[in-house]
Amino acid sequence: MSETFEGHIEDTRLADALSERYLAYALSTIMSRSLPDVRDGLKPVHRRLVYAMHQLRLDPTAGFKKCARVVGDVIGKYHPHGDASVYEALVRLAQDFAVRFPLVEGQGNFGSVDGDNAAAMRYTEARLTAVAQALLEGITDDAVDFRPTYDGEESEPVVLPAAFPNLLANGAAGIAVGMATSIPPHNAAEVCAAAVHLIRHPDASVADLLHHMPGPDFPTGGLIVEEPDAILRAYETGRGGFRIRARWETEQGRFGTWQIVVTEIPYQVQKSRLIEQIADLMEQKKLPLLGDIRDESTTDIRLVLEPKTRGVEPEVLMETLFRATPLESRFGLNMNVIGADRQPGVLSLKDVLRAWLDHRHEVLERRSRHRLAAVERRLEILEGFLSVYLNLDEVIRIIREEDDAKGGLMSTFNLSEVQAEAVLNMRLRSLRKLEEIEIRKEHGQLVTERDGLLALLGDAGLRWKRISSEIETTGKTFGKAPLGTRRSTLAAAPEKIDLSAVADVEREPLTVILSEKGWIRALKGHGIDAEGLKFKEGDALRFAAPCQSTDRICLFATDGRSYSVTAGDLPRGRGDGQPVRLLVDLSNDEDILAMFPAREGERWLVASSGGRGMLVEAGDFPAEKRSGRQVLNLKNDESAAICTPAQGDMVAAVSSGRRLLLFPLDQMPVLAKGVGVAIQKLTGLESLKLVLTFKGADGLLWPGAARVRQMADLEKWNSRRGALGREAPPWALKKA
Repeated sequence: MSETFEGHIEDTRLADALSERYLAYALSTIMSRSLPDVRDGLKPVHRRLVYAMHQLRLDPTAGFKKCARVVGDVIGKYHPHGDASVYEALVRLAQDFAVRFPLVEGQGNFGSVDGDNAAAMRYTEARLTAVAQALLEGITDDAVDFRPTYDGEESEPVVLPAAFPNLLANGAAGIAVGMATSIPPHNAAEVCAAAVHLIRHPDASVADLLHHMPGPDFPTGGLIVEEPDAILRAYETGRGGFRIRARWETEQGRFGTWQIVVTEIPYQVQKSRLIEQIADLMEQKKLPLLGDIRDESTTDIRLVLEPKTRGVEPEVLMETLFRATPLESRFGLNMNVIGADRQPGVLSLKDVLRAWLDHRHEVLERRSRHRLAAVERRLEILEGFLSVYLNLDEVIRIIREEDDAKGGLMSTFNLSEVQAEAVLNMRLRSLRKLEEIEIRKEHGQLVTERDGLLALLGDAGLRWKRISSEIETTGKTFGKAPLGTRRSTLAAAPEKIDLSAVADVEREPLTVILSEKGWIRALKGHGIDAEGLKFKEGDALRFAAPCQSTDRICLFATDGRSYSVTAGDLPRGRGDGQPVRLLVDLSNDEDILAMFPAREGERWLVASSGGRGMLVEAGDFPAEKRSGRQVLNLKNDESAAICTPAQGDMVAAVSSGRRLLLFPLDQMPVLAKGVGVAIQKLTGLESLKLVLTFKGADGLLWPGAARVRQMADLEKWNSRRGALGREAPPWALKKA
């Protein structure tokens, strides 16, 4: 072969070579590192850890072994990667504040909720928990396929039998190439109840399943304050998010004093880092109502917050903290997993449960066939024993006198080779009468078991009944206190609290300026001369919004999210200002469509390029976090295209297909957030280009047009919402 390819050079385009190699890397990252399997909820490193510990016999009833021994076996036999990353994965499986149902029981320092690291692997010890044992149940019964390890010397399971719903119970998180996954943990008993309901009602909707498992159940507890409609939509689509708030209570002191005690913090928030952030905000005087913070935590969390004055309302104080600190956080839902067909994809809650149930069905079939084969082998041997017990003297004679004892037994008693071999290997003590009784008893039991297995394999209804019973048992086993008790509380969405009086900012008129390249600043006064403004070279004015220093300025972007900043906090003076992307978490791929102060009583019409939109109250735009607030939900490759004030009683819309449509404004719904309704019917690759609102009595003054068009002149295009519209006149195409 070396002579064949010696001196061989193959020309390849650099782009082709790079794309081929990068694709191989991307596939490796997606399939072998970052995304969990929908059947057992494990990534390869976690599956190999659990299996290696099983091979080391580190069962819940066994003793502990050094983590260094476990990591050594994993990287030496199954997972040829760095020992540090494998140990980090092992540590996380043992942390009860990181994993809802730990798969590993640790002994030693495995870190803390403060963000402390675990001790080195040579100091810590570990063994499997009952949860991990449930994942492995049946692994020796041909329940799953095995494949060779990377060096071909060992074999490893492709997937675990997974009698425990690990994907939903423990969740998963990972970032691959071009895709990511984020699945929150849930209560195992609730997941099992939903799975049983799906078995009994295969056509059940996601809403039906949520009656049994209403939402996530985080290891650190907290309050889930997401709206029910948003939770339902998230589980139906596999994408969404959950707002989590810290759990707190008020403790009364002497002489009318009081303090707030935080007992649970949001999931994946480090307590020490949280305290540092609150202290920094206090130094910057951004928490004017908070006087002091103390950490009195032991094994349980206890953060004490003291107000500056006892005249402050506890709810108002906590609202300022929720808006400014990680005491309120958001956990994203992106159920992107690898399916049984080895293809990654985003699944709904029903799809995830169905995939797990189908896996359990396959495991039951394989284990039943494996057991049936073992039972039939044993029955064959027992039947041979019973045949020779009828004439033991002849058996002894054949063994003593004939040269080919096996052949003699087979021909005389019509035995198979396996039966004859078993008879020859029988001990003399087995020839007693009591042993014959035991053999007949065992034979009868195995015949009964064989009949049961044959009936099970021949009836799908019996199999699903068995699976349902097993899942109910699992739910009862892992639903017991304290491990199975629900920790997170699903609470009603909090009512809005007006904090305008809290802000220690002098009220004065300002004009907020946003440039084309995304630089934002505030100038004193109203009526600013736009032509007199100075910008960086190549930059220009984009938006100018007159407001007050206490106003919240809303920025509506093409991703359908609304971001907000306080006008009084923006940089002032004659400088260029500050990049808006430093103030809000706006992606570089997205752009800002509108900027305006959120004033009560105003409404805005927002719409997507796909032709769907709605009316939104101005008070529903402000976001409390840098990450913004999803106002307009988008589908597929759509983007937000319209954000315009809703003034008047008529709507005019123009599509990229040069069609104009007019309809009454009252046909548009008022929503706080959502997908919206169809504004104009679009065909092919069309998109919505421009939407205006106007008063029908005053007529329509089209941007760039010379005169006002009265409704009598527009009757041709006046129709109902969602209609196709008619060919637009030339004056309606100037702006569009």
